[in-house]
Formats: sequence, structure tokens, C-alpha cells
Amino acid sequence: MGQKLKIAGWVAIGAVAGALTTVQLQAVARGTLAPLPLEELQQLAAVFGMVKSDYVEPVDEKKLISEAISGMVASLDPHSQYFDKKSFKEFREGTSGRFVGVGIEITMEDGLVKVVSPIEDSPAFRAGLKTGDLITKIDDTAVKGLSINDAVKLMRGEPRTKVLLTIFRKDENRSFPVTITREEIKTQSVKSKVVEPGYAWVRVSQFQERTIEDFARKVEDIYKADPKLKGLVLDLRNDPGGLLDAAVALSAAFLPENVTVVSTNGQLEDSKFVYKAIPQHYLRRGGPDPIKRLTDATQGALKTVPLVVLVNEGSASASEIVAGALQDHKRATILGSQTFGKGSVQTVRPLGPETGLKLTTARYYTPSGNSIQAKGIVPDVMVDETLEGNVFAALRTREADLQKHLGNGKDPEPPMTDARRAEEQQREEAREQARKRLEEEAKKNPGQRLVPEFGSDKDFQLQQALNQLKGQPVVVSKTLTVRTAEEKKEN
Repeated sequence: MGQKLKIAGWVAIGAVAGALTTVQLQAVARGTLAPLPLEELQQLAAVFGMVKSDYVEPVDEKKLISEAISGMVASLDPHSQYFDKKSFKEFREGTSGRFVGVGIEITMEDGLVKVVSPIEDSPAFRAGLKTGDLITKIDDTAVKGLSINDAVKLMRGEPRTKVLLTIFRKDENRSFPVTITREEIKTQSVKSKVVEPGYAWVRVSQFQERTIEDFARKVEDIYKADPKLKGLVLDLRNDPGGLLDAAVALSAAFLPENVTVVSTNGQLEDSKFVYKAIPQHYLRRGGPDPIKRLTDATQGALKTVPLVVLVNEGSASASEIVAGALQDHKRATILGSQTFGKGSVQTVRPLGPETGLKLTTARYYTPSGNSIQAKGIVPDVMVDETLEGNVFAALRTREADLQKHLGNGKDPEPPMTDARRAEEQQREEAREQARKRLEEEAKKNPGQRLVPEFGSDKDFQLQQALNQLKGQPVVVSKTLTVRTAEEKKEN
């Protein structure tokens, strides 16, 4: 990536949960460091000694130090993190799109793990787990009270080892045990189909190592099936991010060569960089270029085909890079609701063979120079998720809602006025109403999807995207408003 950049670590710009946008960035040598605060370091050593000698029970020294590092890093912002041995392994699995587990997408409901969907042909799929199943125990551990991350850790493990899940199936009103043998799961981050003659839908749910190869292959198949494509919908809804080079590559598939896709800026010289739509900025190890192959296979049609990009509050980081680049270059119409607003870059530096530090080192900017940190991408056309409105959008957390989130680095943080407090109160009340509505709908329709599946014929936003491509009337939201970058929140 130019002479400035050399392989040495990971740079991540993903959303809050798991999938993080990464690229390799040189770990530069610092020049002169400010003197260390000796008095405070002596205090830290004194506290460590007191805990070690005076605490009611013996404590693990390594665990104390690890927790101290974790607390120091976590105090900076929501995305900086210390990786111990286990979490470092999980982080690398998350970006590769491969992990060892049972193969289910999950969420939490009433303190239990709820199966959103078993991954096709996974051990959980073959064992008969269904959407809506509740996991009450993992081996001998009750799920009630566990965080979703703790539950995930218990279900993951080594290949060919077994895990016993206790399942409660609401619609059958029964509990039963299922023993599942763990195996390597390969997640599929790209889905596609021809929705109707001349119009196709491509969904990218996360930016992983195999995403661009999968994207190129699926779009090639679409053009083989329908060479005279009239319009394409790129669906980035609920895409939390992933690899930065994959975001640059996906943007390059639609943009003219050598135009700016995204830029980054921070204190370190190597954090100041402009990523362009060229292979040198998205091919990690050289080798075949799937974007060039796709461009050749479609005879450049992807550079000009009418394009609509679907986004929502769950579109973060890498998906915001793509949406911002296509919007700034007027290559696509962005449709949906305002995105998450994750505009900071994290560098992941190894601290040893099995531990690492993920540290916020820069902000990223769209081609026009706009920071979307704590603001997000504002769609060209605001459209609700259903004809009845944004049913549960109020439940989604955005970057501006996170404590200690960064400002955008340009605009001064607005003061906390009475009007601002009233807005926050209204948002909290809307969240509470949405929670109650969600509970009521779930009771009425156990095991049913409360919002239509993305890409289905009942997907309201997809239908509006198709209307946009055809030049037909679009049902524009009457309630969605733009949220600006908000005051930095402290504990």
C-alpha cells in the first residue's frame, strides 16, 4: 500500500460486535517519548502489592496484570481492546470467516441464547436446530446470566469435540438435549439472486477474507444468467464491517480506476493514507485479482449498471466506507436509514505470539473529506424498513449512543442543552416502546420473523430500491430524521 505501509500488524475498523475492518499497517518506531509518570506507576505497583498480599484470597498475578491492561485500554473508547490468548484467537477467526463451533447465528432473549438461524450444512443444522429455539444450558452451565460472548466461548472449542446443548422449543413447549460435534464452520458472507428479469440483488453481510472472491463469483453468475442487467441492488443492511481491503475492493468493482475510496488520518505518519481503487490497495498478498476478473467477465458493465445501495442503522465501518465512496462519486443512490457512524481505525499490534492490543489510531474520511464518526452516512433517499415504519429500529444502538465515543475530529462537540436532553429522553422512550412492542409481537407469533427476511418478496426496502432503479415512485419515510454527531459521553 505504497512505500509508507509495510506488513506488521492488523488495522481494524469494524463495529462493536466481532466483525472488524482490518488491514495491515506498519508498527512504526516512536521517536522521543514523554517521560513516564513515575509517581503514578509507583502507585500502580503499590496497589498491585497490596492486592497480592492483603486480599482475602490468593490472587493470580498474571490475571491481575491482564485485567489492569484491559481496564486501561477499555477506558479510552468503545473499540480499543486488550486481547488475551483466547480473545486474540477469536478475533483472527472472526476476520477469516472460519471458526470451530456448532454453526448457529444467535441473539439473546430473556437472558437465554436464541437461535436466529442455523448455518446451512453446519452441525447445528444437521442436528435439527430451528430458528427461535432457546438454549438454556451449554454442557453443565446454565445460560441465564451469561453474556452472549460468554455463551459463544462455551459453544466453541476444538474440532471433533462434543458439546451438549439443552434446547427449549416454544412452539412445542418442551425441552430436550442435543449433543453436537464441533467442526470448522465457514460462514457465507455473500448472497445473491436475480429478483426479476433485468434486476439483481447482492447482499454482503460482512467483509471477510473470502468476501471479494465470493462476490466476484456470484456477480459473474448473475451476468451469465442475465447479460443485459438493467439494475443492481447492493444490500449492506446490518453489515457490521470487516476487512478494510475488502471494502476498498468492493468499491473498486463499481468505481473508475484510481479514484479515492477512503482516507485515514491520525497522529502516526503511517496512519495518514489515501486508499484508491487500484489493486495495490486491496490485494493483500498479490496473486489473482478477482475484481479485474469480474470487470473482464462483465466487459465493464459493473462500472455503469444503475446501482442502489441499501443501508440501515446496523451498517457500520467497512459497509459505511463502501456507501460513502459510492455516494461521494455519485455512482449509486444510497437508500434506507442513517448508518451506525463507526469512523475510527483500530491498529491491532501483537504483544507476543498469543496476545495483542487493538488501539484506535486514526479516523477515516469519505472521498469528499467528510468524517462520519458518530454521524454515519445519510442516505440520499430515506426509506422505512416496513410500510408501517421502522418497527424496531429504535432498539438499535449507534456509535453516538456509546459511552466514550470519539467526536468526528472536525466539528466542535455541541453542548448538552435542555433540548438535547429532551431528544435523548425521547429516544429512550421510543426504545422502551419498541421493546414492549417486540415482546408483544413475539408472544403473538412465537418463532416467527418480526421483520421480513432481507431479499424476500416481502422485503419493503428492497421493493423500494427496485422502484428507484425503474424510475417508479418510492415510498419515502415520513418519520426518519438525520441525527448529527453528538456530544462525547463520559461515565
